Amino acid sequence: MGNISFSDIYTSYYKRSFLFVKSYVRDDMVAEDIVSEALINLWETSKKEEVEHPLSLLLVMLKNGALNHLKHLDVRKTASESISSKMDRDLNYRISTLQACDPEEIFSSEITRIVEETLQSLPEQTRRVFEMSRYECRSVKEIAEELSISSKSVEYHITKSLKILRIALKEYLPFFYFLFIS
Repeated sequence: MGNISFSDIYTSYYKRSFLFVKSYVRDDMVAEDIVSEALINLWETSKKEEVEHPLSLLLVMLKNGALNHLKHLDVRKTASESISSKMDRDLNYRISTLQACDPEEIFSSEITRIVEETLQSLPEQTRRVFEMSRYECRSVKEIAEELSISSKSVEYHITKSLKILRIALKEYLPFFYFLFIS
């Protein structure tokens, strides 16, 4: 190949190299990048050593560049499908659990029993604060005034009650939020 200029290599091989790579990658910009890189590599190789079959070497470079790009696309597609599959499963799970939601069951005797037992296990003042807050819909200020305690104490008792109920109703957590979190 001798002392051939990059311009000569480019003129001789660009068009057919571009068409070859584009037929596989189907993206003009990507094909252009792969061809440019291969032509530069061919030129740099020809400056260092004698290249007996430049077209064969160029074809190997183009093939490898296109193949690497396609393999990268395949990995991205697989990852995307995996993420999509997980999202689909999650969506289907949420749909099925919501469809299975029976409002009458929310207030079933089991849940009522758990709530009542849990509330009965609370200290008297904690239970009273919770009942005033959630069942009588009173504000923190109103509860604090009636029980002659600070607003911070009221908030503490409500938080404590909710934490204990959350643990007791862990199997019914979505309904717990609906019923007691305001």
